[in-house]
Order: sequence, then C-alpha cells, then structure tokens
Amino acid sequence: MKALRYYAPEDLRLEEIPEPVCAPDEIKLRVRNCSTCGTDVKIRHNGHQNLTPPRTLGHEIAGEIVEVGAAVNERHGTDWRVGDRAQVIAAVPCGECHECRKGWMAVCQNQTSVGYQYDGGFAEYILVPEQVLKINGLNRIPEGVGFAEASAAEPLACAINAQELLGIEAGDTVVVFGAGPIGCMHIRIARGVHRCGPVYLVDVNTDRLQLSAEAVKPDEVIDASAVDVVRRVMELTGGRGADVVITATAANITQEQAIAMAARNGRISFFGGLPKTKPTIECDSNVVHYRQLHIHGANGSAPEHNRRALEYISTGQVRVEDLITHTVPLPEILDAFRIVEQGAAIKVTVEP
Repeated sequence: MKALRYYAPEDLRLEEIPEPVCAPDEIKLRVRNCSTCGTDVKIRHNGHQNLTPPRTLGHEIAGEIVEVGAAVNERHGTDWRVGDRAQVIAAVPCGECHECRKGWMAVCQNQTSVGYQYDGGFAEYILVPEQVLKINGLNRIPEGVGFAEASAAEPLACAINAQELLGIEAGDTVVVFGAGPIGCMHIRIARGVHRCGPVYLVDVNTDRLQLSAEAVKPDEVIDASAVDVVRRVMELTGGRGADVVITATAANITQEQAIAMAARNGRISFFGGLPKTKPTIECDSNVVHYRQLHIHGANGSAPEHNRRALEYISTGQVRVEDLITHTVPLPEILDAFRIVEQGAAIKVTVEP
C-alpha cells in the first residue's frame, strides 16, 4: 500500500510498504479521509521529539473497518463489525495515571499519539492499536456525516476542549486570533453551541482573513498588519474589552494583546503553542490582577471531546463541511502540505 513516511526533517517519502496485519487486539481501518493541519507541516520541517522514524504521518482520521481482531469486542465490551464507519482519536491517554483518574485525559502525563508513536492515516490502511480501543477512542461516525467531515472531528475536539474551560455565555463578545481552520471552528462553536454575541476575527494575512471571513462571517475582520488590534477591539466594545479571547496562532504578540484587550472577568485561551525558541511573553500582572482575568492553556483533547465533536457535526450545531476547501489524493499529498503552508486553504483533506 502507499503511505507517507517520515524519516527526518525535510525527508518525507511517499512509499509502497506492506499492508499492515491485524493482531487479535487491533482493528484494521481502510482510511477514507485523513485531513492535514499545521502540525504536519511543522513535523516535515522540524521533526518532533515524540516521533521515531520511520513513521507514517497523519492524525485526523476517518475510515471504514475492514477487519476486527478476534479479541477486541469481548475484551472491550464493544460490537465493532466489518463495514462500520469510524473516526480515530489522535491524542491517546493512558487511562491509568492521576490525571486520567481525575477525568483530565487531555493532560495525561503518559499520553501517546497517532502519527507519532503509532503509524498514522496518510496511508491506505491503518491499524487502530489496543491502547486506543482500551480508552474508547474509536468512535462511530453518525448517519449523515461524511468521512471528510468526520476527519475534521479531531481538530474540532481540540477547540471544544479549549472552550469548555472558558465558560462562554450567551451574548459574550469573542475575539479569535488566527484565521486558519481552528480559528474558524472556534467561531462556529462559540456561536452554534454557546450562543455568544459579536465575534471579531484577527489575522495578519489579508488573503486568509478574506477566505475565512467568507465562510464564518465574523461581525468584523481585523487586519492586524494594518491596525492597532487592541485599540480597535476597545472601540468596538465601547472601551470595555472582549469577554473571551482565543489565540489560535503561534505568535507571541497575540497572547500579549489578548491580555491587554480582555474585559473585566475576561477569559483567555492560549490555544496555540509558541515556538520553542521563544516560548515567553511580557505580561502586565497588574492587568491580570485588577481585571480579574482568567488565562487558560488548552492542550489537545480527550476521547469525550471527539465524541462531542461528531455529535455537534451530526446535529448541525457546528458546520465543518464548507471549511474543507481542498481535497487531494494520496499520491499528491506533498501538494497538500504546500497548500497548508501557504495558507491558501481553510482545511485540506487527503483521500487515500
């Protein structure tokens, strides 16, 4: 079968490799869609500390079961069958550590990941390992939800995790930094699930802003390359500031701006991680103190967030189909990486 294999930074190879053999405690999936994200591009250029080459990349996976290991259903109390449609979690908690026992699976200290420790979905077939099945990380795709939409459930789950911590209320003013797919999903969740008030979308890339604005229609688009973002948000809110600010980008300045523009009792999500070469920001602690701000990290998702993502998609609370702007066959997967890197799409999905 064909698979995209990582060997080293700048060394990705689309290769013919043997089709995987399903063990008694595994499920074999024919991959129908595996969508791409900015992390894939980072891995291509920089590698990752948890990734041991050679490894098949891809972690936003949906497909069709072609084989169920003999021990799977009895061991896990499931009823998986050949032909079932399923979505695979990416972040795999251990289910046994202190954090997992507390229900904090998104921050499991022993977390492993599909596409890192396990071969991922940029391939014709994938084995769903026992650890995924053990913590109920393989999810049935609801009726009426396509494979491409289901593959978008994984990044949507990450956004759900972040917003769960923010306590968004009806009517809240929300600012989202980052006009990529995650920024768009944040807007859709804030509106469709939490019934927020005005939403302002911020980015420095004018073309990407325009592309995403056409899809999610924020109340205002703010080009951070042309205006003072904090001043503009203060103008839009009558000097009060934003109730919720989400930084879905890896730029240090956006986190500093988020603190500066937050309203009293404002909630901030540092959703995007910062570059390892510069992981710090300047923070006016008195602003945090006197405005009583709440600053949250957001790290991936738990299996429950993936199930909720599929529910939101199937019920129409959160649309994702129109965010998938490009579909690429597996032999052209490096073109998908190029499109993502250039910011020329909202979401790119690969069809093996």
